[in-house]
Amino acid sequence: MADDQDAAAQWMEDIDPRLLDLLRTRVNTFIKWDVVRFFHANPHTADTADNLARYIGRDVRVVEPELRQLTQAGVLEAETLADLRIYTLTADAGTASLIDSFVRACDDRQFRVKAIYHVIRSLRREKGQP
Repeated sequence: MADDQDAAAQWMEDIDPRLLDLLRTRVNTFIKWDVVRFFHANPHTADTADNLARYIGRDVRVVEPELRQLTQAGVLEAETLADLRIYTLTADAGTASLIDSFVRACDDRQFRVKAIYHVIRSLRREKGQP
């Protein structure tokens, strides 16, 4: 157990606490990471889960729950138009700035490795694994 805590501490070094919180609470799956990257690159997009899933190369059945969670977390906004749920990037400047910092940090290989570690760790915890 102490080794796991030491390893976790090592993987948290040099990560901006705001980005670490984002990874732990909002962008805690690879699908969410793909969605965030897509919206960062296409900030004015407003589209359905079907189209967003296609753009990121994922199945809509696994993307839809992630979109709902990102909406609940304030990363995305959603509205219903003509019986279609349309998703957009949040208009909140603070969250948009945090997402920009995250995507830019992902350009650094060391950060990406650490971020991947945290996503995998989060997924393992969801499944009840240590």
